[in-house]
Amino acid sequence: MSLIITKECINCGACQLECPNHAIYEGGKKWSMSEGTSLNETNYYNPKELDHYFIVDEKCTECIGFYNVPQCATVCPVNCCILNEKNIETKDTLIKKKKKLHN
Repeated sequence: MSLIITKECINCGACQLECPNHAIYEGGKKWSMSEGTSLNETNYYNPKELDHYFIVDEKCTECIGFYNVPQCATVCPVNCCILNEKNIETKDTLIKKKKKLHN
């Protein structure tokens, strides 16, 4: 499953710097599938959150293929990077997503 950032986020940005998929964006910022990946998509999408950082689930792989644990959760000083129970994905699905993002 991908991760989410809860409303307890203090907007420190530590998580954004650690994400190998560039799946974390500042609240209110548009996002793109191509940023930080090998994809060539040029579309930008509206922010998923306005007031705090957010994780784009289409790009989040729980750091599979890069690290053993999600780096955003490791560095978050207020523990607001948590698993998204509404978006359950298997390890195989996450590996395929990683390969698609970084072919």
